[in-house]
Amino acid sequence: MPVKQKDAKAFVAEWHRHHKPPAGAVFCVGAADDAGVLHAVAMVGRPVARMFDNGQTLEVTRTATDGTVNANSLLYGAAWRAAKALGYTRLVTYTQEGESGASLRGAGWRVIAQRKPRRGWSCTSRPRDSHGTDRIARTLWEAPAGP
Repeated sequence: MPVKQKDAKAFVAEWHRHHKPPAGAVFCVGAADDAGVLHAVAMVGRPVARMFDNGQTLEVTRTATDGTVNANSLLYGAAWRAAKALGYTRLVTYTQEGESGASLRGAGWRVIAQRKPRRGWSCTSRPRDSHGTDRIARTLWEAPAGP
């Protein structure tokens, strides 16, 4: 189901294990039960890495669930179908070291790169707060090719 960005941000703020909601999104999708109760959301936006921001690529910047089984895999599949319907040709996301990626594998995604931990974005000339992703290795995933 489509989800308003403000509702997706509120859901992420309540349920995500280690990140705050992203600043914005191109679109958000959710998984709800027959009674309309929201159990999971995915926020999809422009890629964080500027080299991927080519107008044809989007990134799943956040998913969150209340623990409902298979909800994350369902969202990754729905996000890719929606991105393709909007004319995008590529969808990527990252997992942190220690996350299995089972939901991504279940949705047919594949690993395309391993990223080493980075020191962070803060520097003397432009101090920045840490967002919890410094010094953590990441895995880059890509949605399956094809129709």
